[in-house]
Amino acid sequence: MKITDIKVYPAWVGQRNLCMVKVETDEGIFGWGESGLSSRELAVAGAIEHFKDFLIGKSAVNIGAIWQELYRGQYFEGGRVLTAAISAIDIALWDIAGKALNVPIHRLLGGKQRDHIPCFITSIKPHDESLIEEVKMFVKEGWTVVRTAADDLGTIEHATTWDVRKAISKSAGILTEIRQEIGPDIMLGIDYHHRFSVAEAASFCQKMPPGTIDFLEEPIRAEAPAAYEALRKMTDIPFAIGEEFSSKWQFMPYIEKGLTDFARIDICNVGGITEAMKVAAMAEAHYIDVMPHDPLGPICTAATLQVSAALPNFSFYEVPPYGRTEQDVSDFFQGVPVATAGQFPISEAPGHGVIVNEERLKKSKLQLWEPPRMKKPDGSFTNW
Repeated sequence: MKITDIKVYPAWVGQRNLCMVKVETDEGIFGWGESGLSSRELAVAGAIEHFKDFLIGKSAVNIGAIWQELYRGQYFEGGRVLTAAISAIDIALWDIAGKALNVPIHRLLGGKQRDHIPCFITSIKPHDESLIEEVKMFVKEGWTVVRTAADDLGTIEHATTWDVRKAISKSAGILTEIRQEIGPDIMLGIDYHHRFSVAEAASFCQKMPPGTIDFLEEPIRAEAPAAYEALRKMTDIPFAIGEEFSSKWQFMPYIEKGLTDFARIDICNVGGITEAMKVAAMAEAHYIDVMPHDPLGPICTAATLQVSAALPNFSFYEVPPYGRTEQDVSDFFQGVPVATAGQFPISEAPGHGVIVNEERLKKSKLQLWEPPRMKKPDGSFTNW
């Protein structure tokens, strides 16, 4: 079964841009993948055009060999743009493999190890009374794991001024109140989007009573593992790290040194299903559970759920939090995974199970979009 064409569609879908990739074969079987490098979709599309030039004519079943050539086939190997492109192609190849054998991808990964995929929900409310009320509502609905966002999420219209010292006190206080309201049985976390320095993150952790939160996600930037080593010595709160990592090599120091307690693998950036399984195995050897990252589209969700079904070391899946609903994307996709009562079902459809309306995708154009910008009170830029 030879690859005959690779098509890439960076397009506005629902409420955001997605970068979808279709791999076609000479047997009429095709697969769909998705890239995860949000707001830089055109860079990924360009990389895929380079890859397409030498992939035409190769066997679609040699997924591992194709991954190696995609990663090592240039002098400057790796990096988020290239691995995001590799991810989309890799997912599409696994989709082809599943369709060719008429089985879901998880069957090719050893079969499912659970009956459903437990997941967590996220509140993006500001850190005030509205956040407390929404978290209480989630708990009443039956959610047992709840995450909050980092208070002010900014706006694309203008840069948002963010005072880190005020934010630390405000957020620590509101999380303490939430814990008092929901009791000890609910798992509570917060995603701080790498906004802190080491000292700021430590201060935030120290302002809450022990047991207030169960995980702290991305408190600081992750380029320097030594910074996380320093922070690890200042707090015993579990860390959830890894959504930005683009290879097993980036994950390695965080796993081997115990710097992440939940591996936030993003299969649309890390290198697809092939690389995600290797990272998960490394994590398993160190008794670390996988908590996949998914802010993207239905193919990201469907493919990640297939991987999640097959992992022994799995914790909770992220329900995409930023307004995406099945109705938003119904013109583009069928078979979109939907979470109910705190869990996702495991699809038994061939491949990853999502059907793409290619003609609708062709009609939707990319809308250039930039993430919000955040500034300190002195006017200098900081992390969003």
